[in-house]
Amino acid sequence: MAVRPSTVSLYRHKPQPLGRLLHRPLWLLLLLCLSWPLAAQTGKPTDDPRLRQMLRDAISESSSFQDRFDAEVWLVDMSARLSRYVLDEEERLTILRLVHREATQHGLDPELVLAVIHVESLFERFAVSSAGAMGIMQIMPFWKNEIGRGDDNLMQLETNVRYGTTILRYYIDKENGDLIRALARYNGSLGQTWYPERVFNALERFYRVNY
Repeated sequence: MAVRPSTVSLYRHKPQPLGRLLHRPLWLLLLLCLSWPLAAQTGKPTDDPRLRQMLRDAISESSSFQDRFDAEVWLVDMSARLSRYVLDEEERLTILRLVHREATQHGLDPELVLAVIHVESLFERFAVSSAGAMGIMQIMPFWKNEIGRGDDNLMQLETNVRYGTTILRYYIDKENGDLIRALARYNGSLGQTWYPERVFNALERFYRVNY
């Protein structure tokens, strides 16, 4: 049976304060995160010194987080979860930074956006559907004239994620916070529940956080 999380819980991303851990060095925080069960299932991608440096860079550039600790925990955790779908470490961290930033700016839960991407394209940045939807969040080209510019490149990650989060926010507002109907609109299947159910299931199975 599909899980239907509360609408309110999916809009916010306010990590709980963990002040007692803030004084711990970066290597210990990475070790704690990498010891979580899900990270173990996907191997140890941060054994690579290059990836460790990219994580440090990503953390320092992630202004959408409340503080450095939140960035460390979320990026390391989600990078491990996405490693089975996005093999390139740099691309994976780029996606995560963009998703967190754009979701936060639009008042969306970043994990919800990851679940939408999971269902739409399984993180294939160059995906094109039979209907012509493009990119990681499967944006139809007509949206370029609605919310952007005609020459916008929907295959560019930043552009695609910005469009996708803008469209999802628009539909949530249009449906007065009804996330089931908003997700169905995003997919073009208003009146049916199969798409929202897929998103909710992906959220619960792969991207829900408990910190």
